[in-house]
Amino acid sequence: MGNWFEAQVEEHGASIHAYLARRTVSGVADDLLGDVWVAAYSARSSYDPSLGSARAWLFGVARHVLHGYYRKEYRKQRLRVRRLVDRPIDETAAVDARLDAAALGPALRTALRELPAAERELLLLVAWENLTPSDAAQVLGIPAGTARSRLYRARQRMDERLAGSGQTQDERTRQEAER
Repeated sequence: MGNWFEAQVEEHGASIHAYLARRTVSGVADDLLGDVWVAAYSARSSYDPSLGSARAWLFGVARHVLHGYYRKEYRKQRLRVRRLVDRPIDETAAVDARLDAAALGPALRTALRELPAAERELLLLVAWENLTPSDAAQVLGIPAGTARSRLYRARQRMDERLAGSGQTQDERTRQEAER
């Protein structure tokens, strides 16, 4: 099992790190990656290849570690509420900061925020992490058919919102340059 685990770290380490980096502020992903490998190593006996790929299982572990990090950060934030402006940590802020679509950036960010959280997470797992809908379903703990239908709805909503902006790419670019 040790050799199997080492192979998974080698094969999927960069992808898991990128997943964490896109969802956190600078520097946190390195620490979280270590937590992912500790958690995955501890739970390696629970991995069942008949339920899906090791990659999807590792993304599930990473997602669990990431949510634990944000729960901890939220608790810290709540403790500081008396001294700071009350604003909860926004998990999508790290995602927003890294969007590399200058012309569609504002409309894309708005459309992503307006998606239900379950659809948004599924869409990001498929689009950014290159997981199949079945693997993303495994990460999220939902049936594959549910994932496919949610993904279809998410894509439809994104298309509607982005098409509904009513601006050409040139108009959006010009508007951004003026700001």
